[in-house]
Order: sequence, then structure tokens, then C-alpha cells
Amino acid sequence: MKTTLYRASSRGHANHGWLDTHHTFSFANYYDPNRVHFGALRVINDDIVKGGEGFGTHPHDNMEIISIPLYGALEHKDSMGYTGVIHAGEVQVMSAGTGITHSEYNANEDKPVNFFQIWVFPNKKGVEPRYDQKVFNFIHNKNQLIQIVAPKDDVSNTGLWIHQDAWFNIGTFDKGIGFEYNMRKQGNGVFAMVVEGEFTIEGQKLHFRDGFSISDTDTIKITADSENARILLMDVPMSF
Repeated sequence: MKTTLYRASSRGHANHGWLDTHHTFSFANYYDPNRVHFGALRVINDDIVKGGEGFGTHPHDNMEIISIPLYGALEHKDSMGYTGVIHAGEVQVMSAGTGITHSEYNANEDKPVNFFQIWVFPNKKGVEPRYDQKVFNFIHNKNQLIQIVAPKDDVSNTGLWIHQDAWFNIGTFDKGIGFEYNMRKQGNGVFAMVVEGEFTIEGQKLHFRDGFSISDTDTIKITADSENARILLMDVPMSF
């Protein structure tokens, strides 16, 4: 088993006034040659945007983009004609493919929005751009993992899909609840992000917004160490 610890305090950080952001992997002005990506997982940005502010129209191509609001609401507009608001408890996916432009703004004027923006390298380039979002009942489905993202051809997929053999799960657990996570595909690794509370993964204590990567194993042992502890597991190919 190969593991790497990413303490929350060691992430790249920038405060632009309207945006307070932390980067798990190299992004923008933050560069660490040891933290460029984890397999197909390229970006995990933890963004807090002030009320009424946001990212103006900008381009993407050949990337799978997943946005997960943690509190507040995010307004989305893109060149495909989609306009909408994503709230906490919802997840958005976007396949940039041949190229899109989009903007993301805090949908509220009087309170911030906090969201994860995650980029995954696709398993095919030049696809037709696409957009989707879905509501998930995280709060009322405790002590279990909820699959939010999977490959398109996964028949067990009850959430959203991307162009990659990747599975994302979120779970909220009571203190003391332990479980095992089994890798969904041979050769994949898992990047765990503590969204809230504390967990122990394979003997490693993790706190709020700590990350932990695990590869070269088939099973991972996880225990919640606090009440209402929430974790995000990103199961991605290590080679692609």
C-alpha cells in the first residue's frame, strides 16, 4: 500500500479579496512539483467566494469538471446555453471536450458560497461538451457512502457520469462508525478529502480538509472519529 498525507495547512493558498482559495494540487500561482496530480485527478480547489462575486467567463477544454457546493449557492452560465443555480446538496458535472466557456458566480449578494471544484483528466479527448447536475440527499442518508459520479457505462450508476473510469462518493458518518472501501477498478487509487470532522484511514488521523491518497491496494479501512463527519472519496485511474 502506498499513501501520501496532504495536510490542509500545506495546501496552496491565495486570497484575492473576493475569492479565498486553497489548492491541493498545483494551480495558478501555486506550484509544487510533488503535487501536480494524483493519477487522473488533476485539481481540487476549495473556493470561498464573497456575495455577488465570482469567476467571469473563461474557457476549458478536454477536462471533466465536478463542482460540489458545501454551503451557499453557485450560479452557472455556459456557452452551451445552460443557466442555473447549484445549491449545497447538489453536484454539477461538465465535460469540456472540444471546448466551452462558462462563468460561476455566488448566487447570493449577502453571504459566501464554498465549493469544491475538481478536475479529472478524461479517457477520451475531443468529445462533445455536456453539462448535468443532480440533487443528493446527503443529510438524510447517514452512515453510508452515496455515489455521486461514475463512468458512463457503469450500470450501477445512480448519479452523474464523466468520461473516465472514476467513482466519487460522499458520506456523512456518526462517531465510531467504521467501514471498508473497495477499489472499483484494478489499478485505481483513492484520494480521500475530509469535508467535515475527523477520520482515521489505515491508521492515519485526518482532520478538517486534510487529504490522503492511497494506491497499490484493493481495500481501505476508514473510521469516523467525530459526529457528522463527512468524507469525499475519489477513486481514479493511476495511469490513463
